[in-house]
Amino acid sequence: MVKLTTPVSEMVKNARARIEEIETRELIAMLDDPNVVVVDLRDVRERQRSGFIPGSVHCPRGMVEFWIDPDSPYFKPIFGEDRKFVFHCASGWRSALSTATLNDMGFECAHLREGFATWADQGGPVDFPEPHK
Repeated sequence: MVKLTTPVSEMVKNARARIEEIETRELIAMLDDPNVVVVDLRDVRERQRSGFIPGSVHCPRGMVEFWIDPDSPYFKPIFGEDRKFVFHCASGWRSALSTATLNDMGFECAHLREGFATWADQGGPVDFPEPHK
């Protein structure tokens, strides 16, 4: 087995030390704020299986840097708006790494510390996609 010099758990720990982390109850309270955009980094199958935060923008983890960069052919205009962006995944690991990378790119953003895993348990609303017909 390959011995990694930096395991992902250490990368997440290092990222969390330098990014803004938002607690679940804090983000629930922010949902009605039109200046806040919640961005879901999870795979589409995770959203179908577990639901999603109402009004959230879906941005697959593999595309986030490309959708954020105005010079990228994949840029999405939502990310050019002057709003507070809060990224999340299932447990907070992918979103911590993504947020650190985006901050390094000059894109100010935060992430949901615990991810979607505790969202419903803490009273967060959940929507589910319409079934395919």
